[in-house]
Amino acid sequence: MAKQDTTAGLVRLLAADDQDLAAQWVDHVSNSLRGRVSRAELDRELNELFTALVEALRNGAADAHSEGMSEVRALLTELSRNRARQGFTPTETAVSVFALKQMIEPILRDGSTEDVQAYLRLSRLLDDLGLFTIETYTRTREELISAQADQLMELSTPVVKLWDGVIAVPLVGTLDSARTQVVMEKLLQALVDTGSEQAIIDITGVPAVDTQVAQHLLKTIVAARLMGAECTVSGIRPQIAQTIVALGIEFGDIVTKASLADALQLALRKSGVDLVAHKGGQR
Repeated sequence: MAKQDTTAGLVRLLAADDQDLAAQWVDHVSNSLRGRVSRAELDRELNELFTALVEALRNGAADAHSEGMSEVRALLTELSRNRARQGFTPTETAVSVFALKQMIEPILRDGSTEDVQAYLRLSRLLDDLGLFTIETYTRTREELISAQADQLMELSTPVVKLWDGVIAVPLVGTLDSARTQVVMEKLLQALVDTGSEQAIIDITGVPAVDTQVAQHLLKTIVAARLMGAECTVSGIRPQIAQTIVALGIEFGDIVTKASLADALQLALRKSGVDLVAHKGGQR
């Protein structure tokens, strides 16, 4: 009975002047977001949330994680994901929930003991819903960051067709296990798509080559060879050559060249292309 009385008190607090309370809530949140979300969107989001919250309480749901609060959680999930995509902070996102407590406080100035108890219970409920909002926001941000990292990795490992039968992978930045897998997959797919038999892996933009980087390169080259392609590594600068020698890294029979131009020239010759030097603009 006590729980029912408290739940009834929660409904009384929220529904006593619900239209005015919801409008004040929207105003407060709109000011805190400094107009970065349209008033129409806030009206829709918060009024739907307010209606769902009151309805859940009327049906006896006073626990943020109960089945009766499922619609409230669904609306908060949508709100949190939208705020994460729009670039809002966790605080700016959670204020949409916590601000409702501030809107109710003036009602308690002349309230009864029962109203105060109901407010304290509502406060705990909104705290739980606010934490749910932050957790959902955090998961969404992590998903966005992961997706952006994957996109950057894709962009940083392009496969370029230099000539019929000749493709190149210009690498820039550090080469780690995850990126090596992307390079390998894109290179092998490009070999299939273009029917190329010559592949150039250019490491001019790789700042340093250590044993781990060398192992990643070797794995990629072996995979390409299994597809029937000959690989040339270009971009072997003097500093990198000295490092490779100092580390005792063996490239075996893998052909290496100092520049991409040298590697392309070699690949074209292997492809049967006759190269003719031009001097003074005449053949």
